[in-house]
Parts: sequence; structure tokens; C-alpha cells
Amino acid sequence: MADRQLPAAVQWADDRVGIAKLGRKNLRKVFPDHWSFMLGEIALYSFVILILTGVFLTLWFKPSMGEVEYQGSYSLLKGLHMSEAYESTLRISFDIRGGLLMRQIHHWAAVLFVAAMSVHLLRIFFTGAFRKPRELNWLIGIVMLFLGIIEGFIGYGLPDDLLSGTGLRITEGLVLAAPVVGTYLSFFIFGGEFPGDEFVSRFYTVHVLLIPGILLGLITVHLILVIYHKHTQFPGPGRTEKNVVGYPLMPVYIAKAGGFFFVVFGVLAMMGALLQINPVWLYGPYNPAEVTAGSQPDWYMAWLDGAVRLMPGVESHFLGVTISWNVVVPALLMPPLFIGFVALYPFLEQFVTGDKREHHLLDRPRDVPTRTGIGVAVITFYGVLWLNSGNDLVATNFHLSINAITWVCRVLIIAGPVIAFWITRRIAISLQRADRERLLHGLETGVIVRLPSGEYVERHAPISKYEAYTLTARERRTPIEPAPATDSNGIPAPRRRRERIRAWLSSFYYSDDIQKPTSTELETASRHSEPAGRLGPGTGGPDSSA
Repeated sequence: MADRQLPAAVQWADDRVGIAKLGRKNLRKVFPDHWSFMLGEIALYSFVILILTGVFLTLWFKPSMGEVEYQGSYSLLKGLHMSEAYESTLRISFDIRGGLLMRQIHHWAAVLFVAAMSVHLLRIFFTGAFRKPRELNWLIGIVMLFLGIIEGFIGYGLPDDLLSGTGLRITEGLVLAAPVVGTYLSFFIFGGEFPGDEFVSRFYTVHVLLIPGILLGLITVHLILVIYHKHTQFPGPGRTEKNVVGYPLMPVYIAKAGGFFFVVFGVLAMMGALLQINPVWLYGPYNPAEVTAGSQPDWYMAWLDGAVRLMPGVESHFLGVTISWNVVVPALLMPPLFIGFVALYPFLEQFVTGDKREHHLLDRPRDVPTRTGIGVAVITFYGVLWLNSGNDLVATNFHLSINAITWVCRVLIIAGPVIAFWITRRIAISLQRADRERLLHGLETGVIVRLPSGEYVERHAPISKYEAYTLTARERRTPIEPAPATDSNGIPAPRRRRERIRAWLSSFYYSDDIQKPTSTELETASRHSEPAGRLGPGTGGPDSSA
């Protein structure tokens, strides 16, 4: 079919820019269809909504610490001296038409943005979508999540209310705990002694310009790499490492994406209208001499707060410098180690497994038990810290000892990930064994038949060819064998200790894995599925297979 003639104006632009051919090719690009792929879309649409509502809020927000006397609509704070930042926040909430709705949509979108990125990250981890050639996209995703958390925290501090001021006071303490450079960093951030007169204007610039700009650039690169590498897909009939089975971007996914954007926007609008979040008028303006009782940060910062509450009070004195380990360890050492491990995991797994091939088919979590166990262990570690951030509220509401809660969390932070890893790994291996049984023996029907010999057996029904294909699509994985101690000339092999450690880790990574049946085993099971003269044609026997 001949190419459709473009309108004159579009043809004029295309003659000079030449994007029609490129656009035609990419708009027909095929993408697979699975519900979990929408998690990244939710994060993207939340970011778009954050930009839109943020533009509205910037028209009335005043990023200034200048002192004013409040004379607005909220009578309980009338006559009270406060910063212009807090006063403008109250004015947006009570005097600007639609202002409170926009504030709450903006805040809920920020919460959803970080939550969607976190769950999207877990989906990528548990399915192995981070493997070659997508390691760079994994690192970009980690950076975006980290920047999203910082962006949310800075936005949380802009209104200059008592709750956000308490959080900033804690942040200042964490910064000051850094040996040698802590005081310099604190003065740079706050423009002098806390709270200073500059931090709102500085935070505002970072919040509305610097981090959104970086995030926008990273999102663009992230999406370009998704298109360049082609989208991953789950195993299934017709799906291989060299193709993509799905629907074209235009018109199918363009229509779906447009509709889904308005679904996300509608849900956030409904939440902003019906669910109250961050009622700053109840807290009052920030006063360094006051602290809100039961104050809690937004959920994505709670794990850091929980880590600080978990650490015992330990200090050291070295060359006239006091090092507060109860702050340095949970706030300055643990987060970089935790985030660094997550960021470098694709390279660590590649080292342990020796797998440097390209992968475009996803793993089912049960098919990689050790990776799945590690993921659940990391979630457990994070969850214990998150739970401990509310130890005071748990103690108050359930009439428990806060010391007992803290000590339980101290034990769980060490034992919990180990137990979670072991249980998850055993469950995954059990599911592997169940899949193998389904392939070799089929499905249990619950129908008991008697053989001519008098033996009672259960009739099995074969599974569908599509299910059998999916269950056998995974690879047979074997540990790395340790390299010989010497080469052919009897010279000791270099890096012998490193290779032994690598072989041991590989053996642990693959230990107890249930391999999928070989073709010989499947053929044998198929031949035994209907033994001649035993159950009759079409009945199937105890060894029925797919």
C-alpha cells in the first residue's frame, strides 16, 4: 500500500526535519501485555500530575522566611506571627479556589509516585528484568527512586509548619553527626544556624527546578532505553529471546495509555477531595522550642527514622572529636550500604552465576529461589525499620513497653531477613517441585480407578500444551565449577582464591534447585501415561504427563 499523503503543513515540516519515517517505525513498535507492566506507567503518570499541580501551587506559594502576621480565613491562627511560606500555604488551603484540592492531589501524587517506583523496582528485581543489557536502566531507576524520595522530603519541608520543622530538625542532627564536614554542610543547607533564613528559598529552587529537571531527563533516557532494548516479556507460547509478542504502540497502547492516565488522575483527584493529608493548619507554624507529639515522616522516610530509633546510644571520642555512632551508623553508613547493595545487585549476580548473556524473557520468581529469597530478606529488613519508626505509637495504642518493642525490632533486624530468606527459598523450591510433577504426571483429577491387578490409582489429566510450554521455557542452571589449581604447564592459576569463593557462591546460589525435566524424562512420562490394557484408552494413569 502506498504511503498516505501527509497534509501540506506537515509535509513541509517533515521535508526539513525528517521525523515521519522515524515516527512511523516507532509508533508501530510492539509491546507485550501484562498487568505488572502498568506499575511503571503509574509512576510516570504520577510524575506528570505532580508537574501539573506543582505549577498551580507555585503561582501562590511564597518561598520566604520573612515574618508576617496572619490575617487570613483560618480564625484559629489569626494574629499569629509566622513565615511567609507558612502563611502562603494557609492562603492556598483556605483562600484560593481549588487550592486545598490541588495541595492534596499534589501530596497524594508524591506518595503514589514513590510507591509506584518502589513496587515497579520489586517487579523488575523478582523477574530478573535487570539482567544484561538492562543494567544501566536498573541504575537509572535506583537514582530516580532516590531522587524521588529526596524530592518528596524537600517538598514536605517547604510549608514551614511545626511537623515539617520537626523533621528538618532531625535532618539537621543527622547532618551534624558527619565527622569534620557536618557543621559546614549544615550551614550550607540552612544558611546559618538552624533553622536559618535561607532554607525555604534554597529548598524551593531544588524542589521545583533542579530535581524535577534531573528526573525528567532520567525518565526520558529510561524510556528511550526501554524502546531500544525492546520490552521484556514473560515466557509463553511463541515468545523467545529474539521476538516480542504483543500489540503495537499505535493505536492500541496509545489508547490504553491515554485512558489509564485519566484513571490515575481520577483516583488521585478523588483521594485529594475525600482523604485529608498533611493538614498544616492543625500543626501551626514552626517554632524551634516546640515539638509535635507523635510526629511521623511520610512513609518513604520512615525506614531511616526507624533505623535511628533502633540504634543504641554509643559515642566515641577521638582526637577531640566526638563521634555519635547512634546517629552515624543508622543515618550515614547504613543507607549508602543498603542502597549500594540494591544498586549493584545485577553485577553481583552476574559475577556469581557467570551469566553474561542477553535476556529478554523474564523469570518467574519461583524459578530463581535464591534471588527471590534475597528480595524478601531485603523487604523484611526494610519492613522492620519501617515498623520501628512508629514504636511510640505502637506502644501507646497497644499499651506495650516501648523498650520491649525496640528490643524485639533489634532482634528482628538481624534474625528476620535470615528467616525470611530461608522460608521464601524453601517455598520457591517447593513450587518448582510441584511444577515438575505437573509436567511429568499431569493434574490430579480426584477420580480413583481400580486396575485389573486390584491396585487402586488416581487418574491424572494432562496439562495443556500452553501451560507445558510456559513451565519448560526456563533454562537449566548449573553452578560454576571451580577452576583447576594449575594450568597445563603446572603453573598455579592466578586469582585462585577469588575463583574458589565464586564457585562456592555459585553452588550456594543454585543449591537445591529443582531442574526442569529433560526431553527424555518427558518422553518416558508420555509413554507411561496410558499403559496398554491397564486403564483403557483415554483414561490416563498415575504417570500421565503434559
